[in-house]
Amino acid sequence: MSAVLAASTPGGLLLPAAVLVPFVGMMLALVLGARNVQRVAALTIVAGLGVAIAIVATAAQIAAPLEYVLGAWAPPLGIVLRADGPAIAMLLAIAVVVVGVGLYASGDFATPKGAPEERAPTVYWLLLLAVWGSLNLCFLSGDLFTLYVALELVTFAGVPLVCLDGKGETLRAALRYLVFALAGSIFYLLGAVLFYGETGTLDITMIAERAHASPATFAAIGAMTAGLLAKTALFPLHLWLPPAHAGAPPAASAVLSALVVKGSFFIVVRLWFDAVPALPGPAAAQLLAALGAGAIVVGNVLALRQERLKLLVAYSTVAQIGYLFLMFPLALDPATGALLRGDALTAGILQAISHATAKAAMFMAAGMIYAALGHDRIADFAGAARAAPAAVLAFALGGVALMGIVPSGAYVAKKLLLDAADASGQWWWTALLQGGGALTAAYVVLVLFRALARPQEPVAPKKPADRTQAVATLALAALSFVLAFATLGPLPDGLLSSAFSSKELLATAAILGAGALLAAGLGRRRDETAPAGFARRTALGIGRAFECADTMLRRWPVAGISLLAITSLFVALMAAVR
Repeated sequence: MSAVLAASTPGGLLLPAAVLVPFVGMMLALVLGARNVQRVAALTIVAGLGVAIAIVATAAQIAAPLEYVLGAWAPPLGIVLRADGPAIAMLLAIAVVVVGVGLYASGDFATPKGAPEERAPTVYWLLLLAVWGSLNLCFLSGDLFTLYVALELVTFAGVPLVCLDGKGETLRAALRYLVFALAGSIFYLLGAVLFYGETGTLDITMIAERAHASPATFAAIGAMTAGLLAKTALFPLHLWLPPAHAGAPPAASAVLSALVVKGSFFIVVRLWFDAVPALPGPAAAQLLAALGAGAIVVGNVLALRQERLKLLVAYSTVAQIGYLFLMFPLALDPATGALLRGDALTAGILQAISHATAKAAMFMAAGMIYAALGHDRIADFAGAARAAPAAVLAFALGGVALMGIVPSGAYVAKKLLLDAADASGQWWWTALLQGGGALTAAYVVLVLFRALARPQEPVAPKKPADRTQAVATLALAALSFVLAFATLGPLPDGLLSSAFSSKELLATAAILGAGALLAAGLGRRRDETAPAGFARRTALGIGRAFECADTMLRRWPVAGISLLAITSLFVALMAAVR
């Protein structure tokens, strides 16, 4: 036992604490009752943030990953919690986002003294803590089956957030999410079983030592990857995401978009970079990035075509998820074909963190705009900037951060990916990264143009702005820019030396200009049947074609076939290069 315990690093006890603190807080809140659930959640969030900061400080002090052996049983019989650089970065980022979302939710899900107890506030706070603890387990676990348990916990905590109001429409959306997520779980579990049969272990470190090229291994990688993509809602497996956001409260949408999808994405990273870095090969990595490219194009165009702000931000999430998968072909070692933990991986993790902070802020801003105007119809946003100035500013900051404009965290991630694409000669990803910024700029420009327009009559806020919500929303949006100065490791020489040069400023102006043109052409107008020129008619035809394709892809038979087809493609591409 002493030998096993010695394998745990100094500060290793902080790792189980990061998982247990949210769950202990949830149990205490259940015991103490609905009147105290918000107070217990607040104390738990503070404690969880403290644990995350302590993990960061301890890892920096020992200059090595943290490990903790659970139950004094070493793998393969036991389980080890591991916190390396990407896991630690995600732990801290998610903790900070939970703080911001919690502050915002205190305005929507509070139970004032003397007011009757309601179900939604109690359930929301319990689920927020459950999602947080489950995600921490996703980041720290080094065992495929424990990761499966963590994934299911994330799913079962995330699904009820969709239908907090109990309406039929939101219940249908929640069931849609649940069923497709469970389908993804079946594929993941099948892959884990195949890995165990091939290697005799589920520990990621041991799989990396024992896994070899074989049909069963390729089937395991393909099935697990496809299942995780279904949970992440990567195009074309996104059938559950837009309806899930349509009726969910803003504080719930912020959790679903900023937090929930990060768990399954991170497990894809663990699988490809740590468990089998040498096996997927370049063709499978290109396919994974191609799915991301499809998400970027389709998600951004569909965001432009939405009438409601929440659905616009939801389709923006579909697009931004695509960026997370562009790093895979750019991380390949040209000599060996193995995935390297280098600048491309740093870019992907930084992109995930930037998306978490910016997208949470944008959903929260959408909620504040709805409260101020009494609706979220983009065509009727004239005067929104005066009625809800903090919300419109936060939305603008979050949107600009997602464009990859100086000095956002996404800008650093974009520069790292562009540098990797240039070094590897993969020019097509360079073109996509540059064009994707313009597509993102299009819907941000569209919303701001409508919000800054002069209304025909003065617009008075329907509800006074909540200062706590405004501060939390603005803080998360601003944090998306601070990330540029808090990178995850050393950067290539000269990468950011000219961040504010005339070249970069011209590139920013070009992105905004192209975005304005795309917004004018593809953006939905109040009267879609009004006479239009050839260019506008062509753009409208393209937009409607994308809408029709999205409607088809989000049907159950097509989504199921897509899941099977993606699995088969991954297996075939991996086997073909051997």
